[in-house]
Amino acid sequence: MSAATFQVLGPEGTLTGPDPAIPRDDLRRAFRHMLKMRVLDQRMLSLQRQGRIGFYGTATGEEAAVTGSAYALRDTDWVFPALRQTGVSLWRGTTMKEIVCQLIGNSGDVLIGRQMPCHFSDRKVRSVAWSSVIGTQLVHAMGAAWAAKIQKRDDVMMGYLGDGASSSADFHAAANFAGVFKLPVVFFCQNNQWAISVPLSMQTASESIAVKSDAYGFPGVRVDGNDLLAVIAATRDAVERARSGGGPTLVEAVTFRMGGHSSSDDPTRYRDAALVGDWERRDPLTRLRAWLGASQALAPGDEERWTQEINDEIGAAIAEAESFPPPPIESMFADVYKEMPRHLSEQMRYAVAMGEGQKFEGAFPL
Repeated sequence: MSAATFQVLGPEGTLTGPDPAIPRDDLRRAFRHMLKMRVLDQRMLSLQRQGRIGFYGTATGEEAAVTGSAYALRDTDWVFPALRQTGVSLWRGTTMKEIVCQLIGNSGDVLIGRQMPCHFSDRKVRSVAWSSVIGTQLVHAMGAAWAAKIQKRDDVMMGYLGDGASSSADFHAAANFAGVFKLPVVFFCQNNQWAISVPLSMQTASESIAVKSDAYGFPGVRVDGNDLLAVIAATRDAVERARSGGGPTLVEAVTFRMGGHSSSDDPTRYRDAALVGDWERRDPLTRLRAWLGASQALAPGDEERWTQEINDEIGAAIAEAESFPPPPIESMFADVYKEMPRHLSEQMRYAVAMGEGQKFEGAFPL
């Protein structure tokens, strides 16, 4: 890690910086949540390999960045995620069944099968739908922050991005506008070193991603993204600054994507095994486990019991999710207009008839 990288827990799980004084029960909950993310990744990747879901993007190795940033937010704040922030929704109250249903895209999916797998969103946990088009969620986060400022609400928006998105035009547009108008938004970059197969060294000539904030007139902080305590401390400061009217902050959490970009990717084709081994020694779960064990916040048997509970929860969620039928044909036509116009009503009637195998006379009503 660079000397300019804020750190609280070293790789061995010993304090190297100021303790942010997180309550013991919160630390236990955070560790269990990181463990849940790790187990969920393993189970869902297995499900994808079996052909039971179509696509999955793991966050293995990045659990501290996801959990620590989520911890710093209020329930009333809004989240604008990218690919690896499903754990943020889980932290905020999304159920395991809802996650699995979304991955399948069935009638139990809160999005009714209208999004790609892993593109989760849900109004009740204030998580906004994102696009695979890189960086678009940052402009949405900035716009929502502008609305909050106009309406004089103290909500904070968290816009997530990867290192690749820091090269996008939407990153520039969002950061520039947010800086000019001092909007209540935090741009949280999970710098996992790779934008699919493009390494960070080919992504930017800047000494860091955090330094890019200087051009937009607001602070940037580079934090050890595998250190839960450091992520919480840095993100909490950024959120409090935004909430108090101080404007945006760019948080760069330096971490590593242990697996492929997605279930469709083979990282061994472009990444050296020795590099992966080096980052395995910085595993965020190993680090926090050592700290909690030394401080007696984690008792012997806790992790084994939690792992079993999580596996049982996931198993039950899969069984329930796979019992749901596909979304009804009518759902394609709902939520388009407040009152369905005649032409759409006719199209729905035609589609339902065709779906049920009934003969329908005449051309499709365009």
